[in-house]
Amino acid sequence: MLQIGDRVVYPMHGAGEIAGIEECEVLGEDRSYYVLKMPLGNMKVMIPMDNADNIGLRDIIDEEGVEQVKDVLEEKPERVAGSWNKRFHANLTRMKSGDICDVAAVARNLFLQDRLRKISSGERRLLDLAKQILVSELVYACDKTPDEVERWIVGILARNGYKH
Repeated sequence: MLQIGDRVVYPMHGAGEIAGIEECEVLGEDRSYYVLKMPLGNMKVMIPMDNADNIGLRDIIDEEGVEQVKDVLEEKPERVAGSWNKRFHANLTRMKSGDICDVAAVARNLFLQDRLRKISSGERRLLDLAKQILVSELVYACDKTPDEVERWIVGILARNGYKH
């Protein structure tokens, strides 16, 4: 069972710290919720305690995981064929997996796509979300500020010719 102070990742939202446990009545039923405080945007997310395992909550990556993310960001981007709509849904499916390396690959690929030919507004939102998810987890994994992490990510992509 998770405890106050634990740092976890909530797929499609990013990483946060369990700041508390609250009881709330929803549809006439009392339920206990983890209160997840996110490092970006000062957002608070409430997760039903009895559903935490089913939604894919997981631990923050370790040092080896950070190296894997770096490797993914340094890899040659994948060119996804098809319309922006097909790319959008393929990327969204990858991000929903909750795997930080999939999120890093989506960010890397969308960075390149945007450099070559401007991406759609839907893909722009997906790129922003991928960056937010990456940054939120790496803040905890690397013990750095969001700005430091974002500069690190953009620096890796820029060194490899994928300027944003």
